[in-house]
Formats: sequence, C-alpha cells, structure tokens
Amino acid sequence: MQSNLRELRTKANLSQADLAERLGVSRQTVNAIETQRYDPSLELAIQIARFFKTTVEEVFHVD
Repeated sequence: MQSNLRELRTKANLSQADLAERLGVSRQTVNAIETQRYDPSLELAIQIARFFKTTVEEVFHVD
C-alpha cells in the first residue's frame, strides 16, 4: 500500500517526530509508513486522515 503521508506531513511543515508525537506513535512508525515498510492499522489510518482533515482514501491507496 502506498501513501501520501510524506507529502501531507511536509506540506504541514511537520517533522516525522512532530507528527509521531501528535499521533501518539513512534517516529519510526511514521518513517516505516512513509517508506512503505509498514501498513498502519485501520485505527491509525483513520487517525492520520482525521489529523490532516481528509479521507483515508486520500492518504492511502493501492497501486
């Protein structure tokens, strides 16, 4: 699964550590999602989408 997380995060001017703190996860988790080494749980995917005020489908997609 691919994501637009890096683009959303950089557009919001947040570091991986900043985003991780706000989501309650580790910086390594954010990095792993961005580098496609980890697919987040549905709960985390929804939390990320809500944080960026968008839909899960806008953040994550299968190509």
